[in-house]
Amino acid sequence: MSDVTATESLPAPIADTVDNPVSGIDQTAGNFSYKMDYEFDAGTGLSEKTVRYISSVKKEAPWILEFRLNALKQFLAKPMPTHWATKDLENINFDKIRYYLSSGQKPKRTWEEVPDDIKKTFERLGVPEHERKFLAGVEAQFDSEAAYSNIKDIVSKQGVIFVNSTEGLREHPELFRKFFGKVIPTGDNKFSALNSAVFSGGSFIYVPKGVKVAQPLQAYFRINAENFGQFERTLIIADEGAEVTYMEGCTAPKFSTSTLHSAVVELVALKGAKIQYITVQNWSANVFNLVTKRGVAEEDAEVRWIDCNIGSRLTMKYPGVVLRGKRARGEVLSIALANDGQHQDTGAKMIHAADDTTSNIIAKSISVGEGRSTYRGLVHIPKTLANCRNNTECDALLINEHSRTDTYPAISVRGRKNSVQHEASVSKVSAEQIFYMMQRGLSEGEAMSLAVNGFVNDLVKEFPMEYSVELKRLIELQMEGSVG
Repeated sequence: MSDVTATESLPAPIADTVDNPVSGIDQTAGNFSYKMDYEFDAGTGLSEKTVRYISSVKKEAPWILEFRLNALKQFLAKPMPTHWATKDLENINFDKIRYYLSSGQKPKRTWEEVPDDIKKTFERLGVPEHERKFLAGVEAQFDSEAAYSNIKDIVSKQGVIFVNSTEGLREHPELFRKFFGKVIPTGDNKFSALNSAVFSGGSFIYVPKGVKVAQPLQAYFRINAENFGQFERTLIIADEGAEVTYMEGCTAPKFSTSTLHSAVVELVALKGAKIQYITVQNWSANVFNLVTKRGVAEEDAEVRWIDCNIGSRLTMKYPGVVLRGKRARGEVLSIALANDGQHQDTGAKMIHAADDTTSNIIAKSISVGEGRSTYRGLVHIPKTLANCRNNTECDALLINEHSRTDTYPAISVRGRKNSVQHEASVSKVSAEQIFYMMQRGLSEGEAMSLAVNGFVNDLVKEFPMEYSVELKRLIELQMEGSVG
């Protein structure tokens, strides 16, 4: 366990401001909103009445309402977490949040049908363009519900299901219910219980046996309203030998009041299946982003999380994999950027539950100004298993003397036939480094961009090329003050 803050005396700052260190990336791209007239509004505050309203609007089966009400009881009974948590959670006022807002229940199948204001939002973010160029299917969620959902004919003809969670529950109840809440139980934590009570939107994907989806499926989650909570629920099932890549992007405008995002994502990779889940998060600095993500990998299956966390006031996200079948593989690749007033509390969980399983965690963080990044990791290998392997690497980059990084690895390995290796490093970008590169013809901004991009380059290469372009459109790391 380590707690590292850059405090050494360094040379005076080169300038009062420094250009963006990540070239071509724009964090302000999502900072806009439109005034909306919502047809369905649950009002502020959380109660049984709120939950019943959501279920009624959605015309849900009785078992779903029962599921929601049970989750509400668990949420109210659970205290705010203190383990794997920060004091900033105390600033969330659940009574001021709006838990359901929607302009309509059924997602449109063509962009021409999407209401103009919502369509303008997604056009401004480039979503229709990306669908045309390289995606097999797109779901675009606006506040509580999907405004647009479509899958290419060639993929649907393979038997692939890609709909929002509301449609999944209604149109594929037996398949959905079989796995729903099984990877992440309602009572897993306070915020998984909250999501289970008021969930709306999110994706349901089923890939049949042996089907390999050649192009990525993408969901885009947009928060438009103030004092709002978005609670999407995503369930992805890859049947035996199937393969799929799913990508999600997230943005919200900047408001003076707090916004809450609390999603639950469950992945099920059956025998020999592969699921790759890619996230580019670009929440504004008023968003509490509290997400529970976990996958199960059966025999010879693979679950891979690729995570990029930029923006938000506080992010708490630890994608996990339960390696339940022999020779299962799990991997988490994570990039986190924390600017002034931001805390990126991210990491991974790997639970080995079968022989010959392998897990890999690589986490890189960048702390800017007074930003704070935290890595929390859990690796568990019981003594009853053999030939299990884990590799964990945590690397942090501090931009100046006020930025901070913390590392909290929890590794439990028993038995004599298992192996684990853990490496952690902290480095700083100094004024001398910037000066050295500037002497060779680079501008100050280019020098900082080179240093930061070099630090994360090996992970950025893991993003599909087309999505790396979107990443550069969504994220702008603004540097102010000293580089040392």
